[in-house]
Order: sequence, then C-alpha cells, then structure tokens
Amino acid sequence: MREGRQTVQSLKELIEQLPPELQQEVRDFIEFLLERRTRRPKRQPKFEWAGALKDLRDRYTSVELQHKIAKWRIGEG
Repeated sequence: MREGRQTVQSLKELIEQLPPELQQEVRDFIEFLLERRTRRPKRQPKFEWAGALKDLRDRYTSVELQHKIAKWRIGEG
C-alpha cells in the first residue's frame, strides 16, 4: 500500500482481515522468526565422543557400523 493514496494499515489491522486459519499461520511464522532470532550462535563441535567406540573396532568395520546404526534408527535392531 502506498502512502498518500491509501491509509497505511497497521500490521494488526491487516492480520485481523484474515480468516482464523491464516491468522494462525501468521502467528506461527512470527514465532518461528522470533525463535530463529534468539537461537544461540553455532559453536565448533567438541568431538568429546571421539574414541568412544574403540571396543567395537575389532568386531565391526566402519561400513558394518554404519549399517547397524541405520537399522537402529529405523527400529530394526
């Protein structure tokens, strides 16, 4: 909307013109933006877990472990 030709409407007034389901979408989007803005900055990974699976080194290859992990994730074993 251009100033001068039409009165500039407030955000609240614009939202009030929407049906309830679209008002909820606007609310969800605003909450998403606020959450994204307040997220903590990304840090370097610590790799504290490095070496945690040493005891499995002689039992499985890395490929076998990848397959086992994939099965665990989908609940097969």
